Amino acid sequence: MLTDREVSATLAMLKNERLDVRAITLGLSLWDCASDDISRLVDKISDKIRRKAATLVSACDSVAEKYGIPVVHKRLAVSPIAPLCAPFGPQDIPKVAKALDEAAREVGVDFVGGFGALVEKGLAQGDLALIQSLPESLSSTERVCSSVSVASSRDGVNMDAIALLGSVIKETAWLSRETDGLACAKLVAFANIPPDTPFMAGAYHGLGEPDAVVNVGVSGPGVVKKAVDRAMEGPRKPSLGDLSETIKRVAFKVTRVGEILGREVAELLGAPFGVVDLSLAPSPQVGDSVGEIFQSFGLKAIGVPGSVALLSLINDAVKKGGAFASSHVGGLSGAFIPVSEDLGIGQAALEGHLGLGVLEALTSVCSVGLDMVAIPGDTRAATIAAIIADEMAIGVTNHKTTAARLLPAPGKKAGDEVSYGGLLGRATVMAVPDWAEAEAFIALGGRVPAPIHSLRN
Repeated sequence: MLTDREVSATLAMLKNERLDVRAITLGLSLWDCASDDISRLVDKISDKIRRKAATLVSACDSVAEKYGIPVVHKRLAVSPIAPLCAPFGPQDIPKVAKALDEAAREVGVDFVGGFGALVEKGLAQGDLALIQSLPESLSSTERVCSSVSVASSRDGVNMDAIALLGSVIKETAWLSRETDGLACAKLVAFANIPPDTPFMAGAYHGLGEPDAVVNVGVSGPGVVKKAVDRAMEGPRKPSLGDLSETIKRVAFKVTRVGEILGREVAELLGAPFGVVDLSLAPSPQVGDSVGEIFQSFGLKAIGVPGSVALLSLINDAVKKGGAFASSHVGGLSGAFIPVSEDLGIGQAALEGHLGLGVLEALTSVCSVGLDMVAIPGDTRAATIAAIIADEMAIGVTNHKTTAARLLPAPGKKAGDEVSYGGLLGRATVMAVPDWAEAEAFIALGGRVPAPIHSLRN
């Protein structure tokens, strides 16, 4: 643990560089809420959230005030809802979503994750019903987020689940058409999903976790950019190895600060501390962008030649620095590249430097995947499914987490702009090669087998 003097020195060094703790997320197990009566299930879930999370926001605010570092989001992550909904049909499950939404509003958190399913190898009754309920559940709630795990390096890629998600995403976008398909921002498909990430929309409380646990998501693109800028302006021109070391040192300090805040919040709540997710989580603000880091390294924008190599360097340095800072690193931990949520990345897309193909290449070395990507509203469901399948294949083959959070914007075409507000930002609608042949491919269904290294024990 850092001493008070070390904390003060770190904070002084990082002052005015947009350091914040992006999220403190309380994970809650809901398995003790199981019931075959929908009203009883809803009541038990609501009661547990109100009891366990009543002081989460005040605890975060107290610790943030103590150290002078804002905690941007306070969140909940619950057990995957699909198994709890096995006795019910898709017409009943939105009641659970609304109960989660209301309970989250009452305790004051920004989002609640876990309204999802784990379907890497197949769809059980509860999984199917929950996924079918997602358009209504997500479009009729404000805070509820859903992650659907459709692939893993051990199990392969569930193409049947992906095909279903293609249609579900289209319907969800249409039901929220007045906000450019905003409800789709709360729905993400995952490969190799971690059970402890504090970031939405992927957060859920995994099997093997305690009844309650506190996980922390740090930030710091602005801090990293300023550190790189200082190194570049120094008396000696740094090499890429030197700049990697600079990022490692910054990641170390940011991670230690995040863990201190997380541990104190956990102590106030009487819950164990879980992990620090040391991902670089950007915002749509100037100076707080992963994309702007690329310009500090000398590239015109993220997406131009050299971008994959540079993102690989940044991601590796962040992981190495953070891993040395904490014994409990988890979640996604690396660099995020959400198109609408990052000013520099959004600008690169607007200027034509970053298209869907380049973005997929970048996801092979970053922590997430196709994140907050606005696409034309008339994109076929099968094409959406095919894009998700491509992203899942990258994760499965490379034994890494990848995800797809796609936002078909009803009535919008490539080149149009959509705005989602707040940290969700704005984005240029990306062009999508929407060929009808994808329908024949997706219709084949079944499961893409796992690569041979899935047999490692």
